[in-house]
Amino acid sequence: MLNTRKAIAVCAGAIGIAAGTAVLLPATASAATYGGQCGAGFKVIDSHELKGGTVFLTYNGSKNCVVTVRDKPGDPIRMGAGLRLSSDHDKEVIDDDQYKEYAGPVTVEAKGQCIDWGGLIADDKWQTFKVHCR
Repeated sequence: MLNTRKAIAVCAGAIGIAAGTAVLLPATASAATYGGQCGAGFKVIDSHELKGGTVFLTYNGSKNCVVTVRDKPGDPIRMGAGLRLSSDHDKEVIDDDQYKEYAGPVTVEAKGQCIDWGGLIADDKWQTFKVHCR
C-alpha cells in the first residue's frame, strides 16, 4: 500500500512528481488502457500520454483518482502518480516507486474543488494545475 510520508519525503517538484534516473523509452502511440485500478464507480475524465504509457484521471462524483499505466508491463521502472487539491498543498498524495505495470491509484476528495495532478514513467513527467474545478 502507498506510504505517503515516504513518497513525499523522496519526491520533489510541484506535486512531487519529478523525473529521476533516465530510462529512455521510444515514443509510441499509447496502448495503455485504464483497467479499473481506482475501483468501482470511477470513470476516466482525462488522460495524458507519456513515453511508454498513459496517466489517467478518474472521478466518481466526489473523489478524483490518478493512476499511471504502462503500455506493456515489464521490468520495474520508476513510475509515479500524484494528486492534490489546488487550494491545499499539504494534502498531496503521491505514489512514486519502481513498478512493472502501474503506479497509484492515489485519491483525494475533491467535489467542487480544483485539483493538480500528473504522472511519470522513467524520465517522462507530466503535470497540470488548477483543473477540473467541479
